[in-house]
Amino acid sequence: MSTGSISSDKIDLLIYGPARPILENGFSDHFVVHKAETRGDLERLTPAIRDRIRGVAVTYHTVRADKDSLSQLPKIEMVASFGVGYDHIDSKYAAEHNIIVTNTPDVLTEEVADVAMGLLISTVREFIKADRYVRSGLWQTQNYPLSVGSLRDRKVGIVGMGRIGQAIARRLDASLVPVVYHSRNPSKDVSYKHYPDLIEMAKAVDTLMVIVPGGASTNKMINAEVLKALGPRGVLINVARGSVVDEPALVQALKSGTILAAGLDVFAAEPNVPDELKTMQNVVLLPHIGSASVVTRNAMDQLVVDNLKSWFSGKAPLTPVAETPFKGR
Repeated sequence: MSTGSISSDKIDLLIYGPARPILENGFSDHFVVHKAETRGDLERLTPAIRDRIRGVAVTYHTVRADKDSLSQLPKIEMVASFGVGYDHIDSKYAAEHNIIVTNTPDVLTEEVADVAMGLLISTVREFIKADRYVRSGLWQTQNYPLSVGSLRDRKVGIVGMGRIGQAIARRLDASLVPVVYHSRNPSKDVSYKHYPDLIEMAKAVDTLMVIVPGGASTNKMINAEVLKALGPRGVLINVARGSVVDEPALVQALKSGTILAAGLDVFAAEPNVPDELKTMQNVVLLPHIGSASVVTRNAMDQLVVDNLKSWFSGKAPLTPVAETPFKGR
């Protein structure tokens, strides 16, 4: 489906994915905005419209802007993606075809770090389980048992030390929890101990908090071997991408007592969650809400709009991704 008419003196944009009001209403009359919520909608756009589209706003990670999609838009100059992760965008294809890809970092950093910290505390102190206990009326007959987990005797290994990883580390510092981290290269911005080997870090800590990008290089990096190294006091918190964790291995580790508990905001096949995880009392499950507050999602939407406006006003993109750096016009 599309809105607006083709005009030689206007810039044609495509909003690709679920409708978002700030995106739909954020462009002046200098732009013609077309909409395609699904791949089918994209393919139903007329060839004349597809041939004129110069910019695309991808509104959610469940919509893939892959080679097959992007190749249908011969004049595309920019893909502005909603979210900090962009594994649903074929950035390699974009780079090869001089297409700038942008994401929405920074505006969601503190929100996601808040959720990560809340998920950690909820998991180790059993908040969800304790809430159910009160609602069931059991507290009227006996006190809730002491939680096995606590922050007081934990050491956290952060997997990924980018913007959000650093924000999580600051919160752990404030809670007096020791922090180390694993990443491909040491960060110049922090003084925490760096582990180049993930297995060695898992052996040295009892909590892993995962905040790395998705994609082939991180696919199932949290596997059975890592979980075994984490050990029976181990807690896994994932606010990254579901693909980063080997889900069947995690289910088995939780069932067997290989690790103690897990807090998960993301899953391999969202919105589908393994039934075995749903039945476990030692798992906290969230529906991918890391950045899902009105104030933060509005800021993310606005950054998508601002990237496109900046580019088509002849200026540099505000937040280009590493694979498509701005090299001048």
